[in-house]
Amino acid sequence: MEYEGQICRSPMERGSFSLPVTVGCCYNRCYFCDLFKHLRYRELPLEQVEAELRRVSGMGADPKTVFLGDGSAFNLSSERLTRILAMIHKYFPSCRSVNMDATVPSILSKTPDELRALSENGVRRLYLGIETGLDDVLTLMNKCHTQKQAYEAAEALQRAGITYDAHMMTGVAGRGRGTENAGALAEFYNKTRPGRITNFSLFIHKETPLYDMVRRGEFSPADELENLEEERALIERLEVPAAYDGIHDFVPFRLRGDLPSEKESMLRKLDAAITAQRKKPQVFAVA
Repeated sequence: MEYEGQICRSPMERGSFSLPVTVGCCYNRCYFCDLFKHLRYRELPLEQVEAELRRVSGMGADPKTVFLGDGSAFNLSSERLTRILAMIHKYFPSCRSVNMDATVPSILSKTPDELRALSENGVRRLYLGIETGLDDVLTLMNKCHTQKQAYEAAEALQRAGITYDAHMMTGVAGRGRGTENAGALAEFYNKTRPGRITNFSLFIHKETPLYDMVRRGEFSPADELENLEEERALIERLEVPAAYDGIHDFVPFRLRGDLPSEKESMLRKLDAAITAQRKKPQVFAVA
C-alpha cells in the first residue's frame, strides 16, 4: 500500500483495513496539531483507490471494517464517498462498516438525505475532534467550529443513524481550567452520546503554533498532574454508556474501560495515579 505521510487513526481502528482516499487534512490549522503540516491536502484519484482495493482483494482479503484515511476523509463530497463505498462493497463483500475522521463543518455541509444515504451505504462511525467543551478554548486553538455547531453535527448524525466517536484532549484549556473543561465536556457527551471517547492528552510539539504561544506567554500549559485530575473529573461526571480510552505521553498511565459499568474501578485507578504523581516533580507534556 502506498501511504503518503504517517498513518493517523483512532486506536479503536487497529483491526480495520486502512484505505487512503485523501492526503492530509482539509482544515490543517488547529494550533495544537502538527500531524499534517508537511502535507498538501488533496483527494486521491478514484483509479488509485480502486487499484488498492483490487490488489488487496486479489490477495484473498475481505475485511469487515474499512477505515478511510487521511485526516478528514468525510470532507469528500457525498457523490465521491458514495462511489468509494460502492467500490468497497464490490471488492470486500463482507464489509459491514466504513469509518473515518470528520470535521464538524464536513458533517454540516451534507444534507439530512445525504447523511442517511451514506449511512445506508455503510458509513457507521465518524471520529470527531471534540477536544474541549469551552467556546473560548475552541477559538484559542483555532478550531473550525463552535460548540453550537458541534451540537448540530452530533444531532444530524444521530438522526442519520451514524455513530460518532469523540476525540478529546485533557490539558487543552490550559493551567487551572481542567475541572471547568471536564464539566463542559461531560455535559456535551452526556447530551450527544458518543459511542466511544478517546483522550489524547495534550502534547505540545515544538513545531506547532501552540508551542510558540507558550513561549510568548499566551498559553500556560497544565502539568500532567492536573491532566490526570481533569480526567478524573470527566469520568466522575460522565453518564453516557461509552467505551473510554485515555492516553498520556509523559506519564506511564493509560485508562481504559466501559462506562458506566466500570466507572468505579476507573476512578480508583485514577486516584492511585494521581496520588503517585503528587509525589513526583511537575511534568509538562511539552517538547
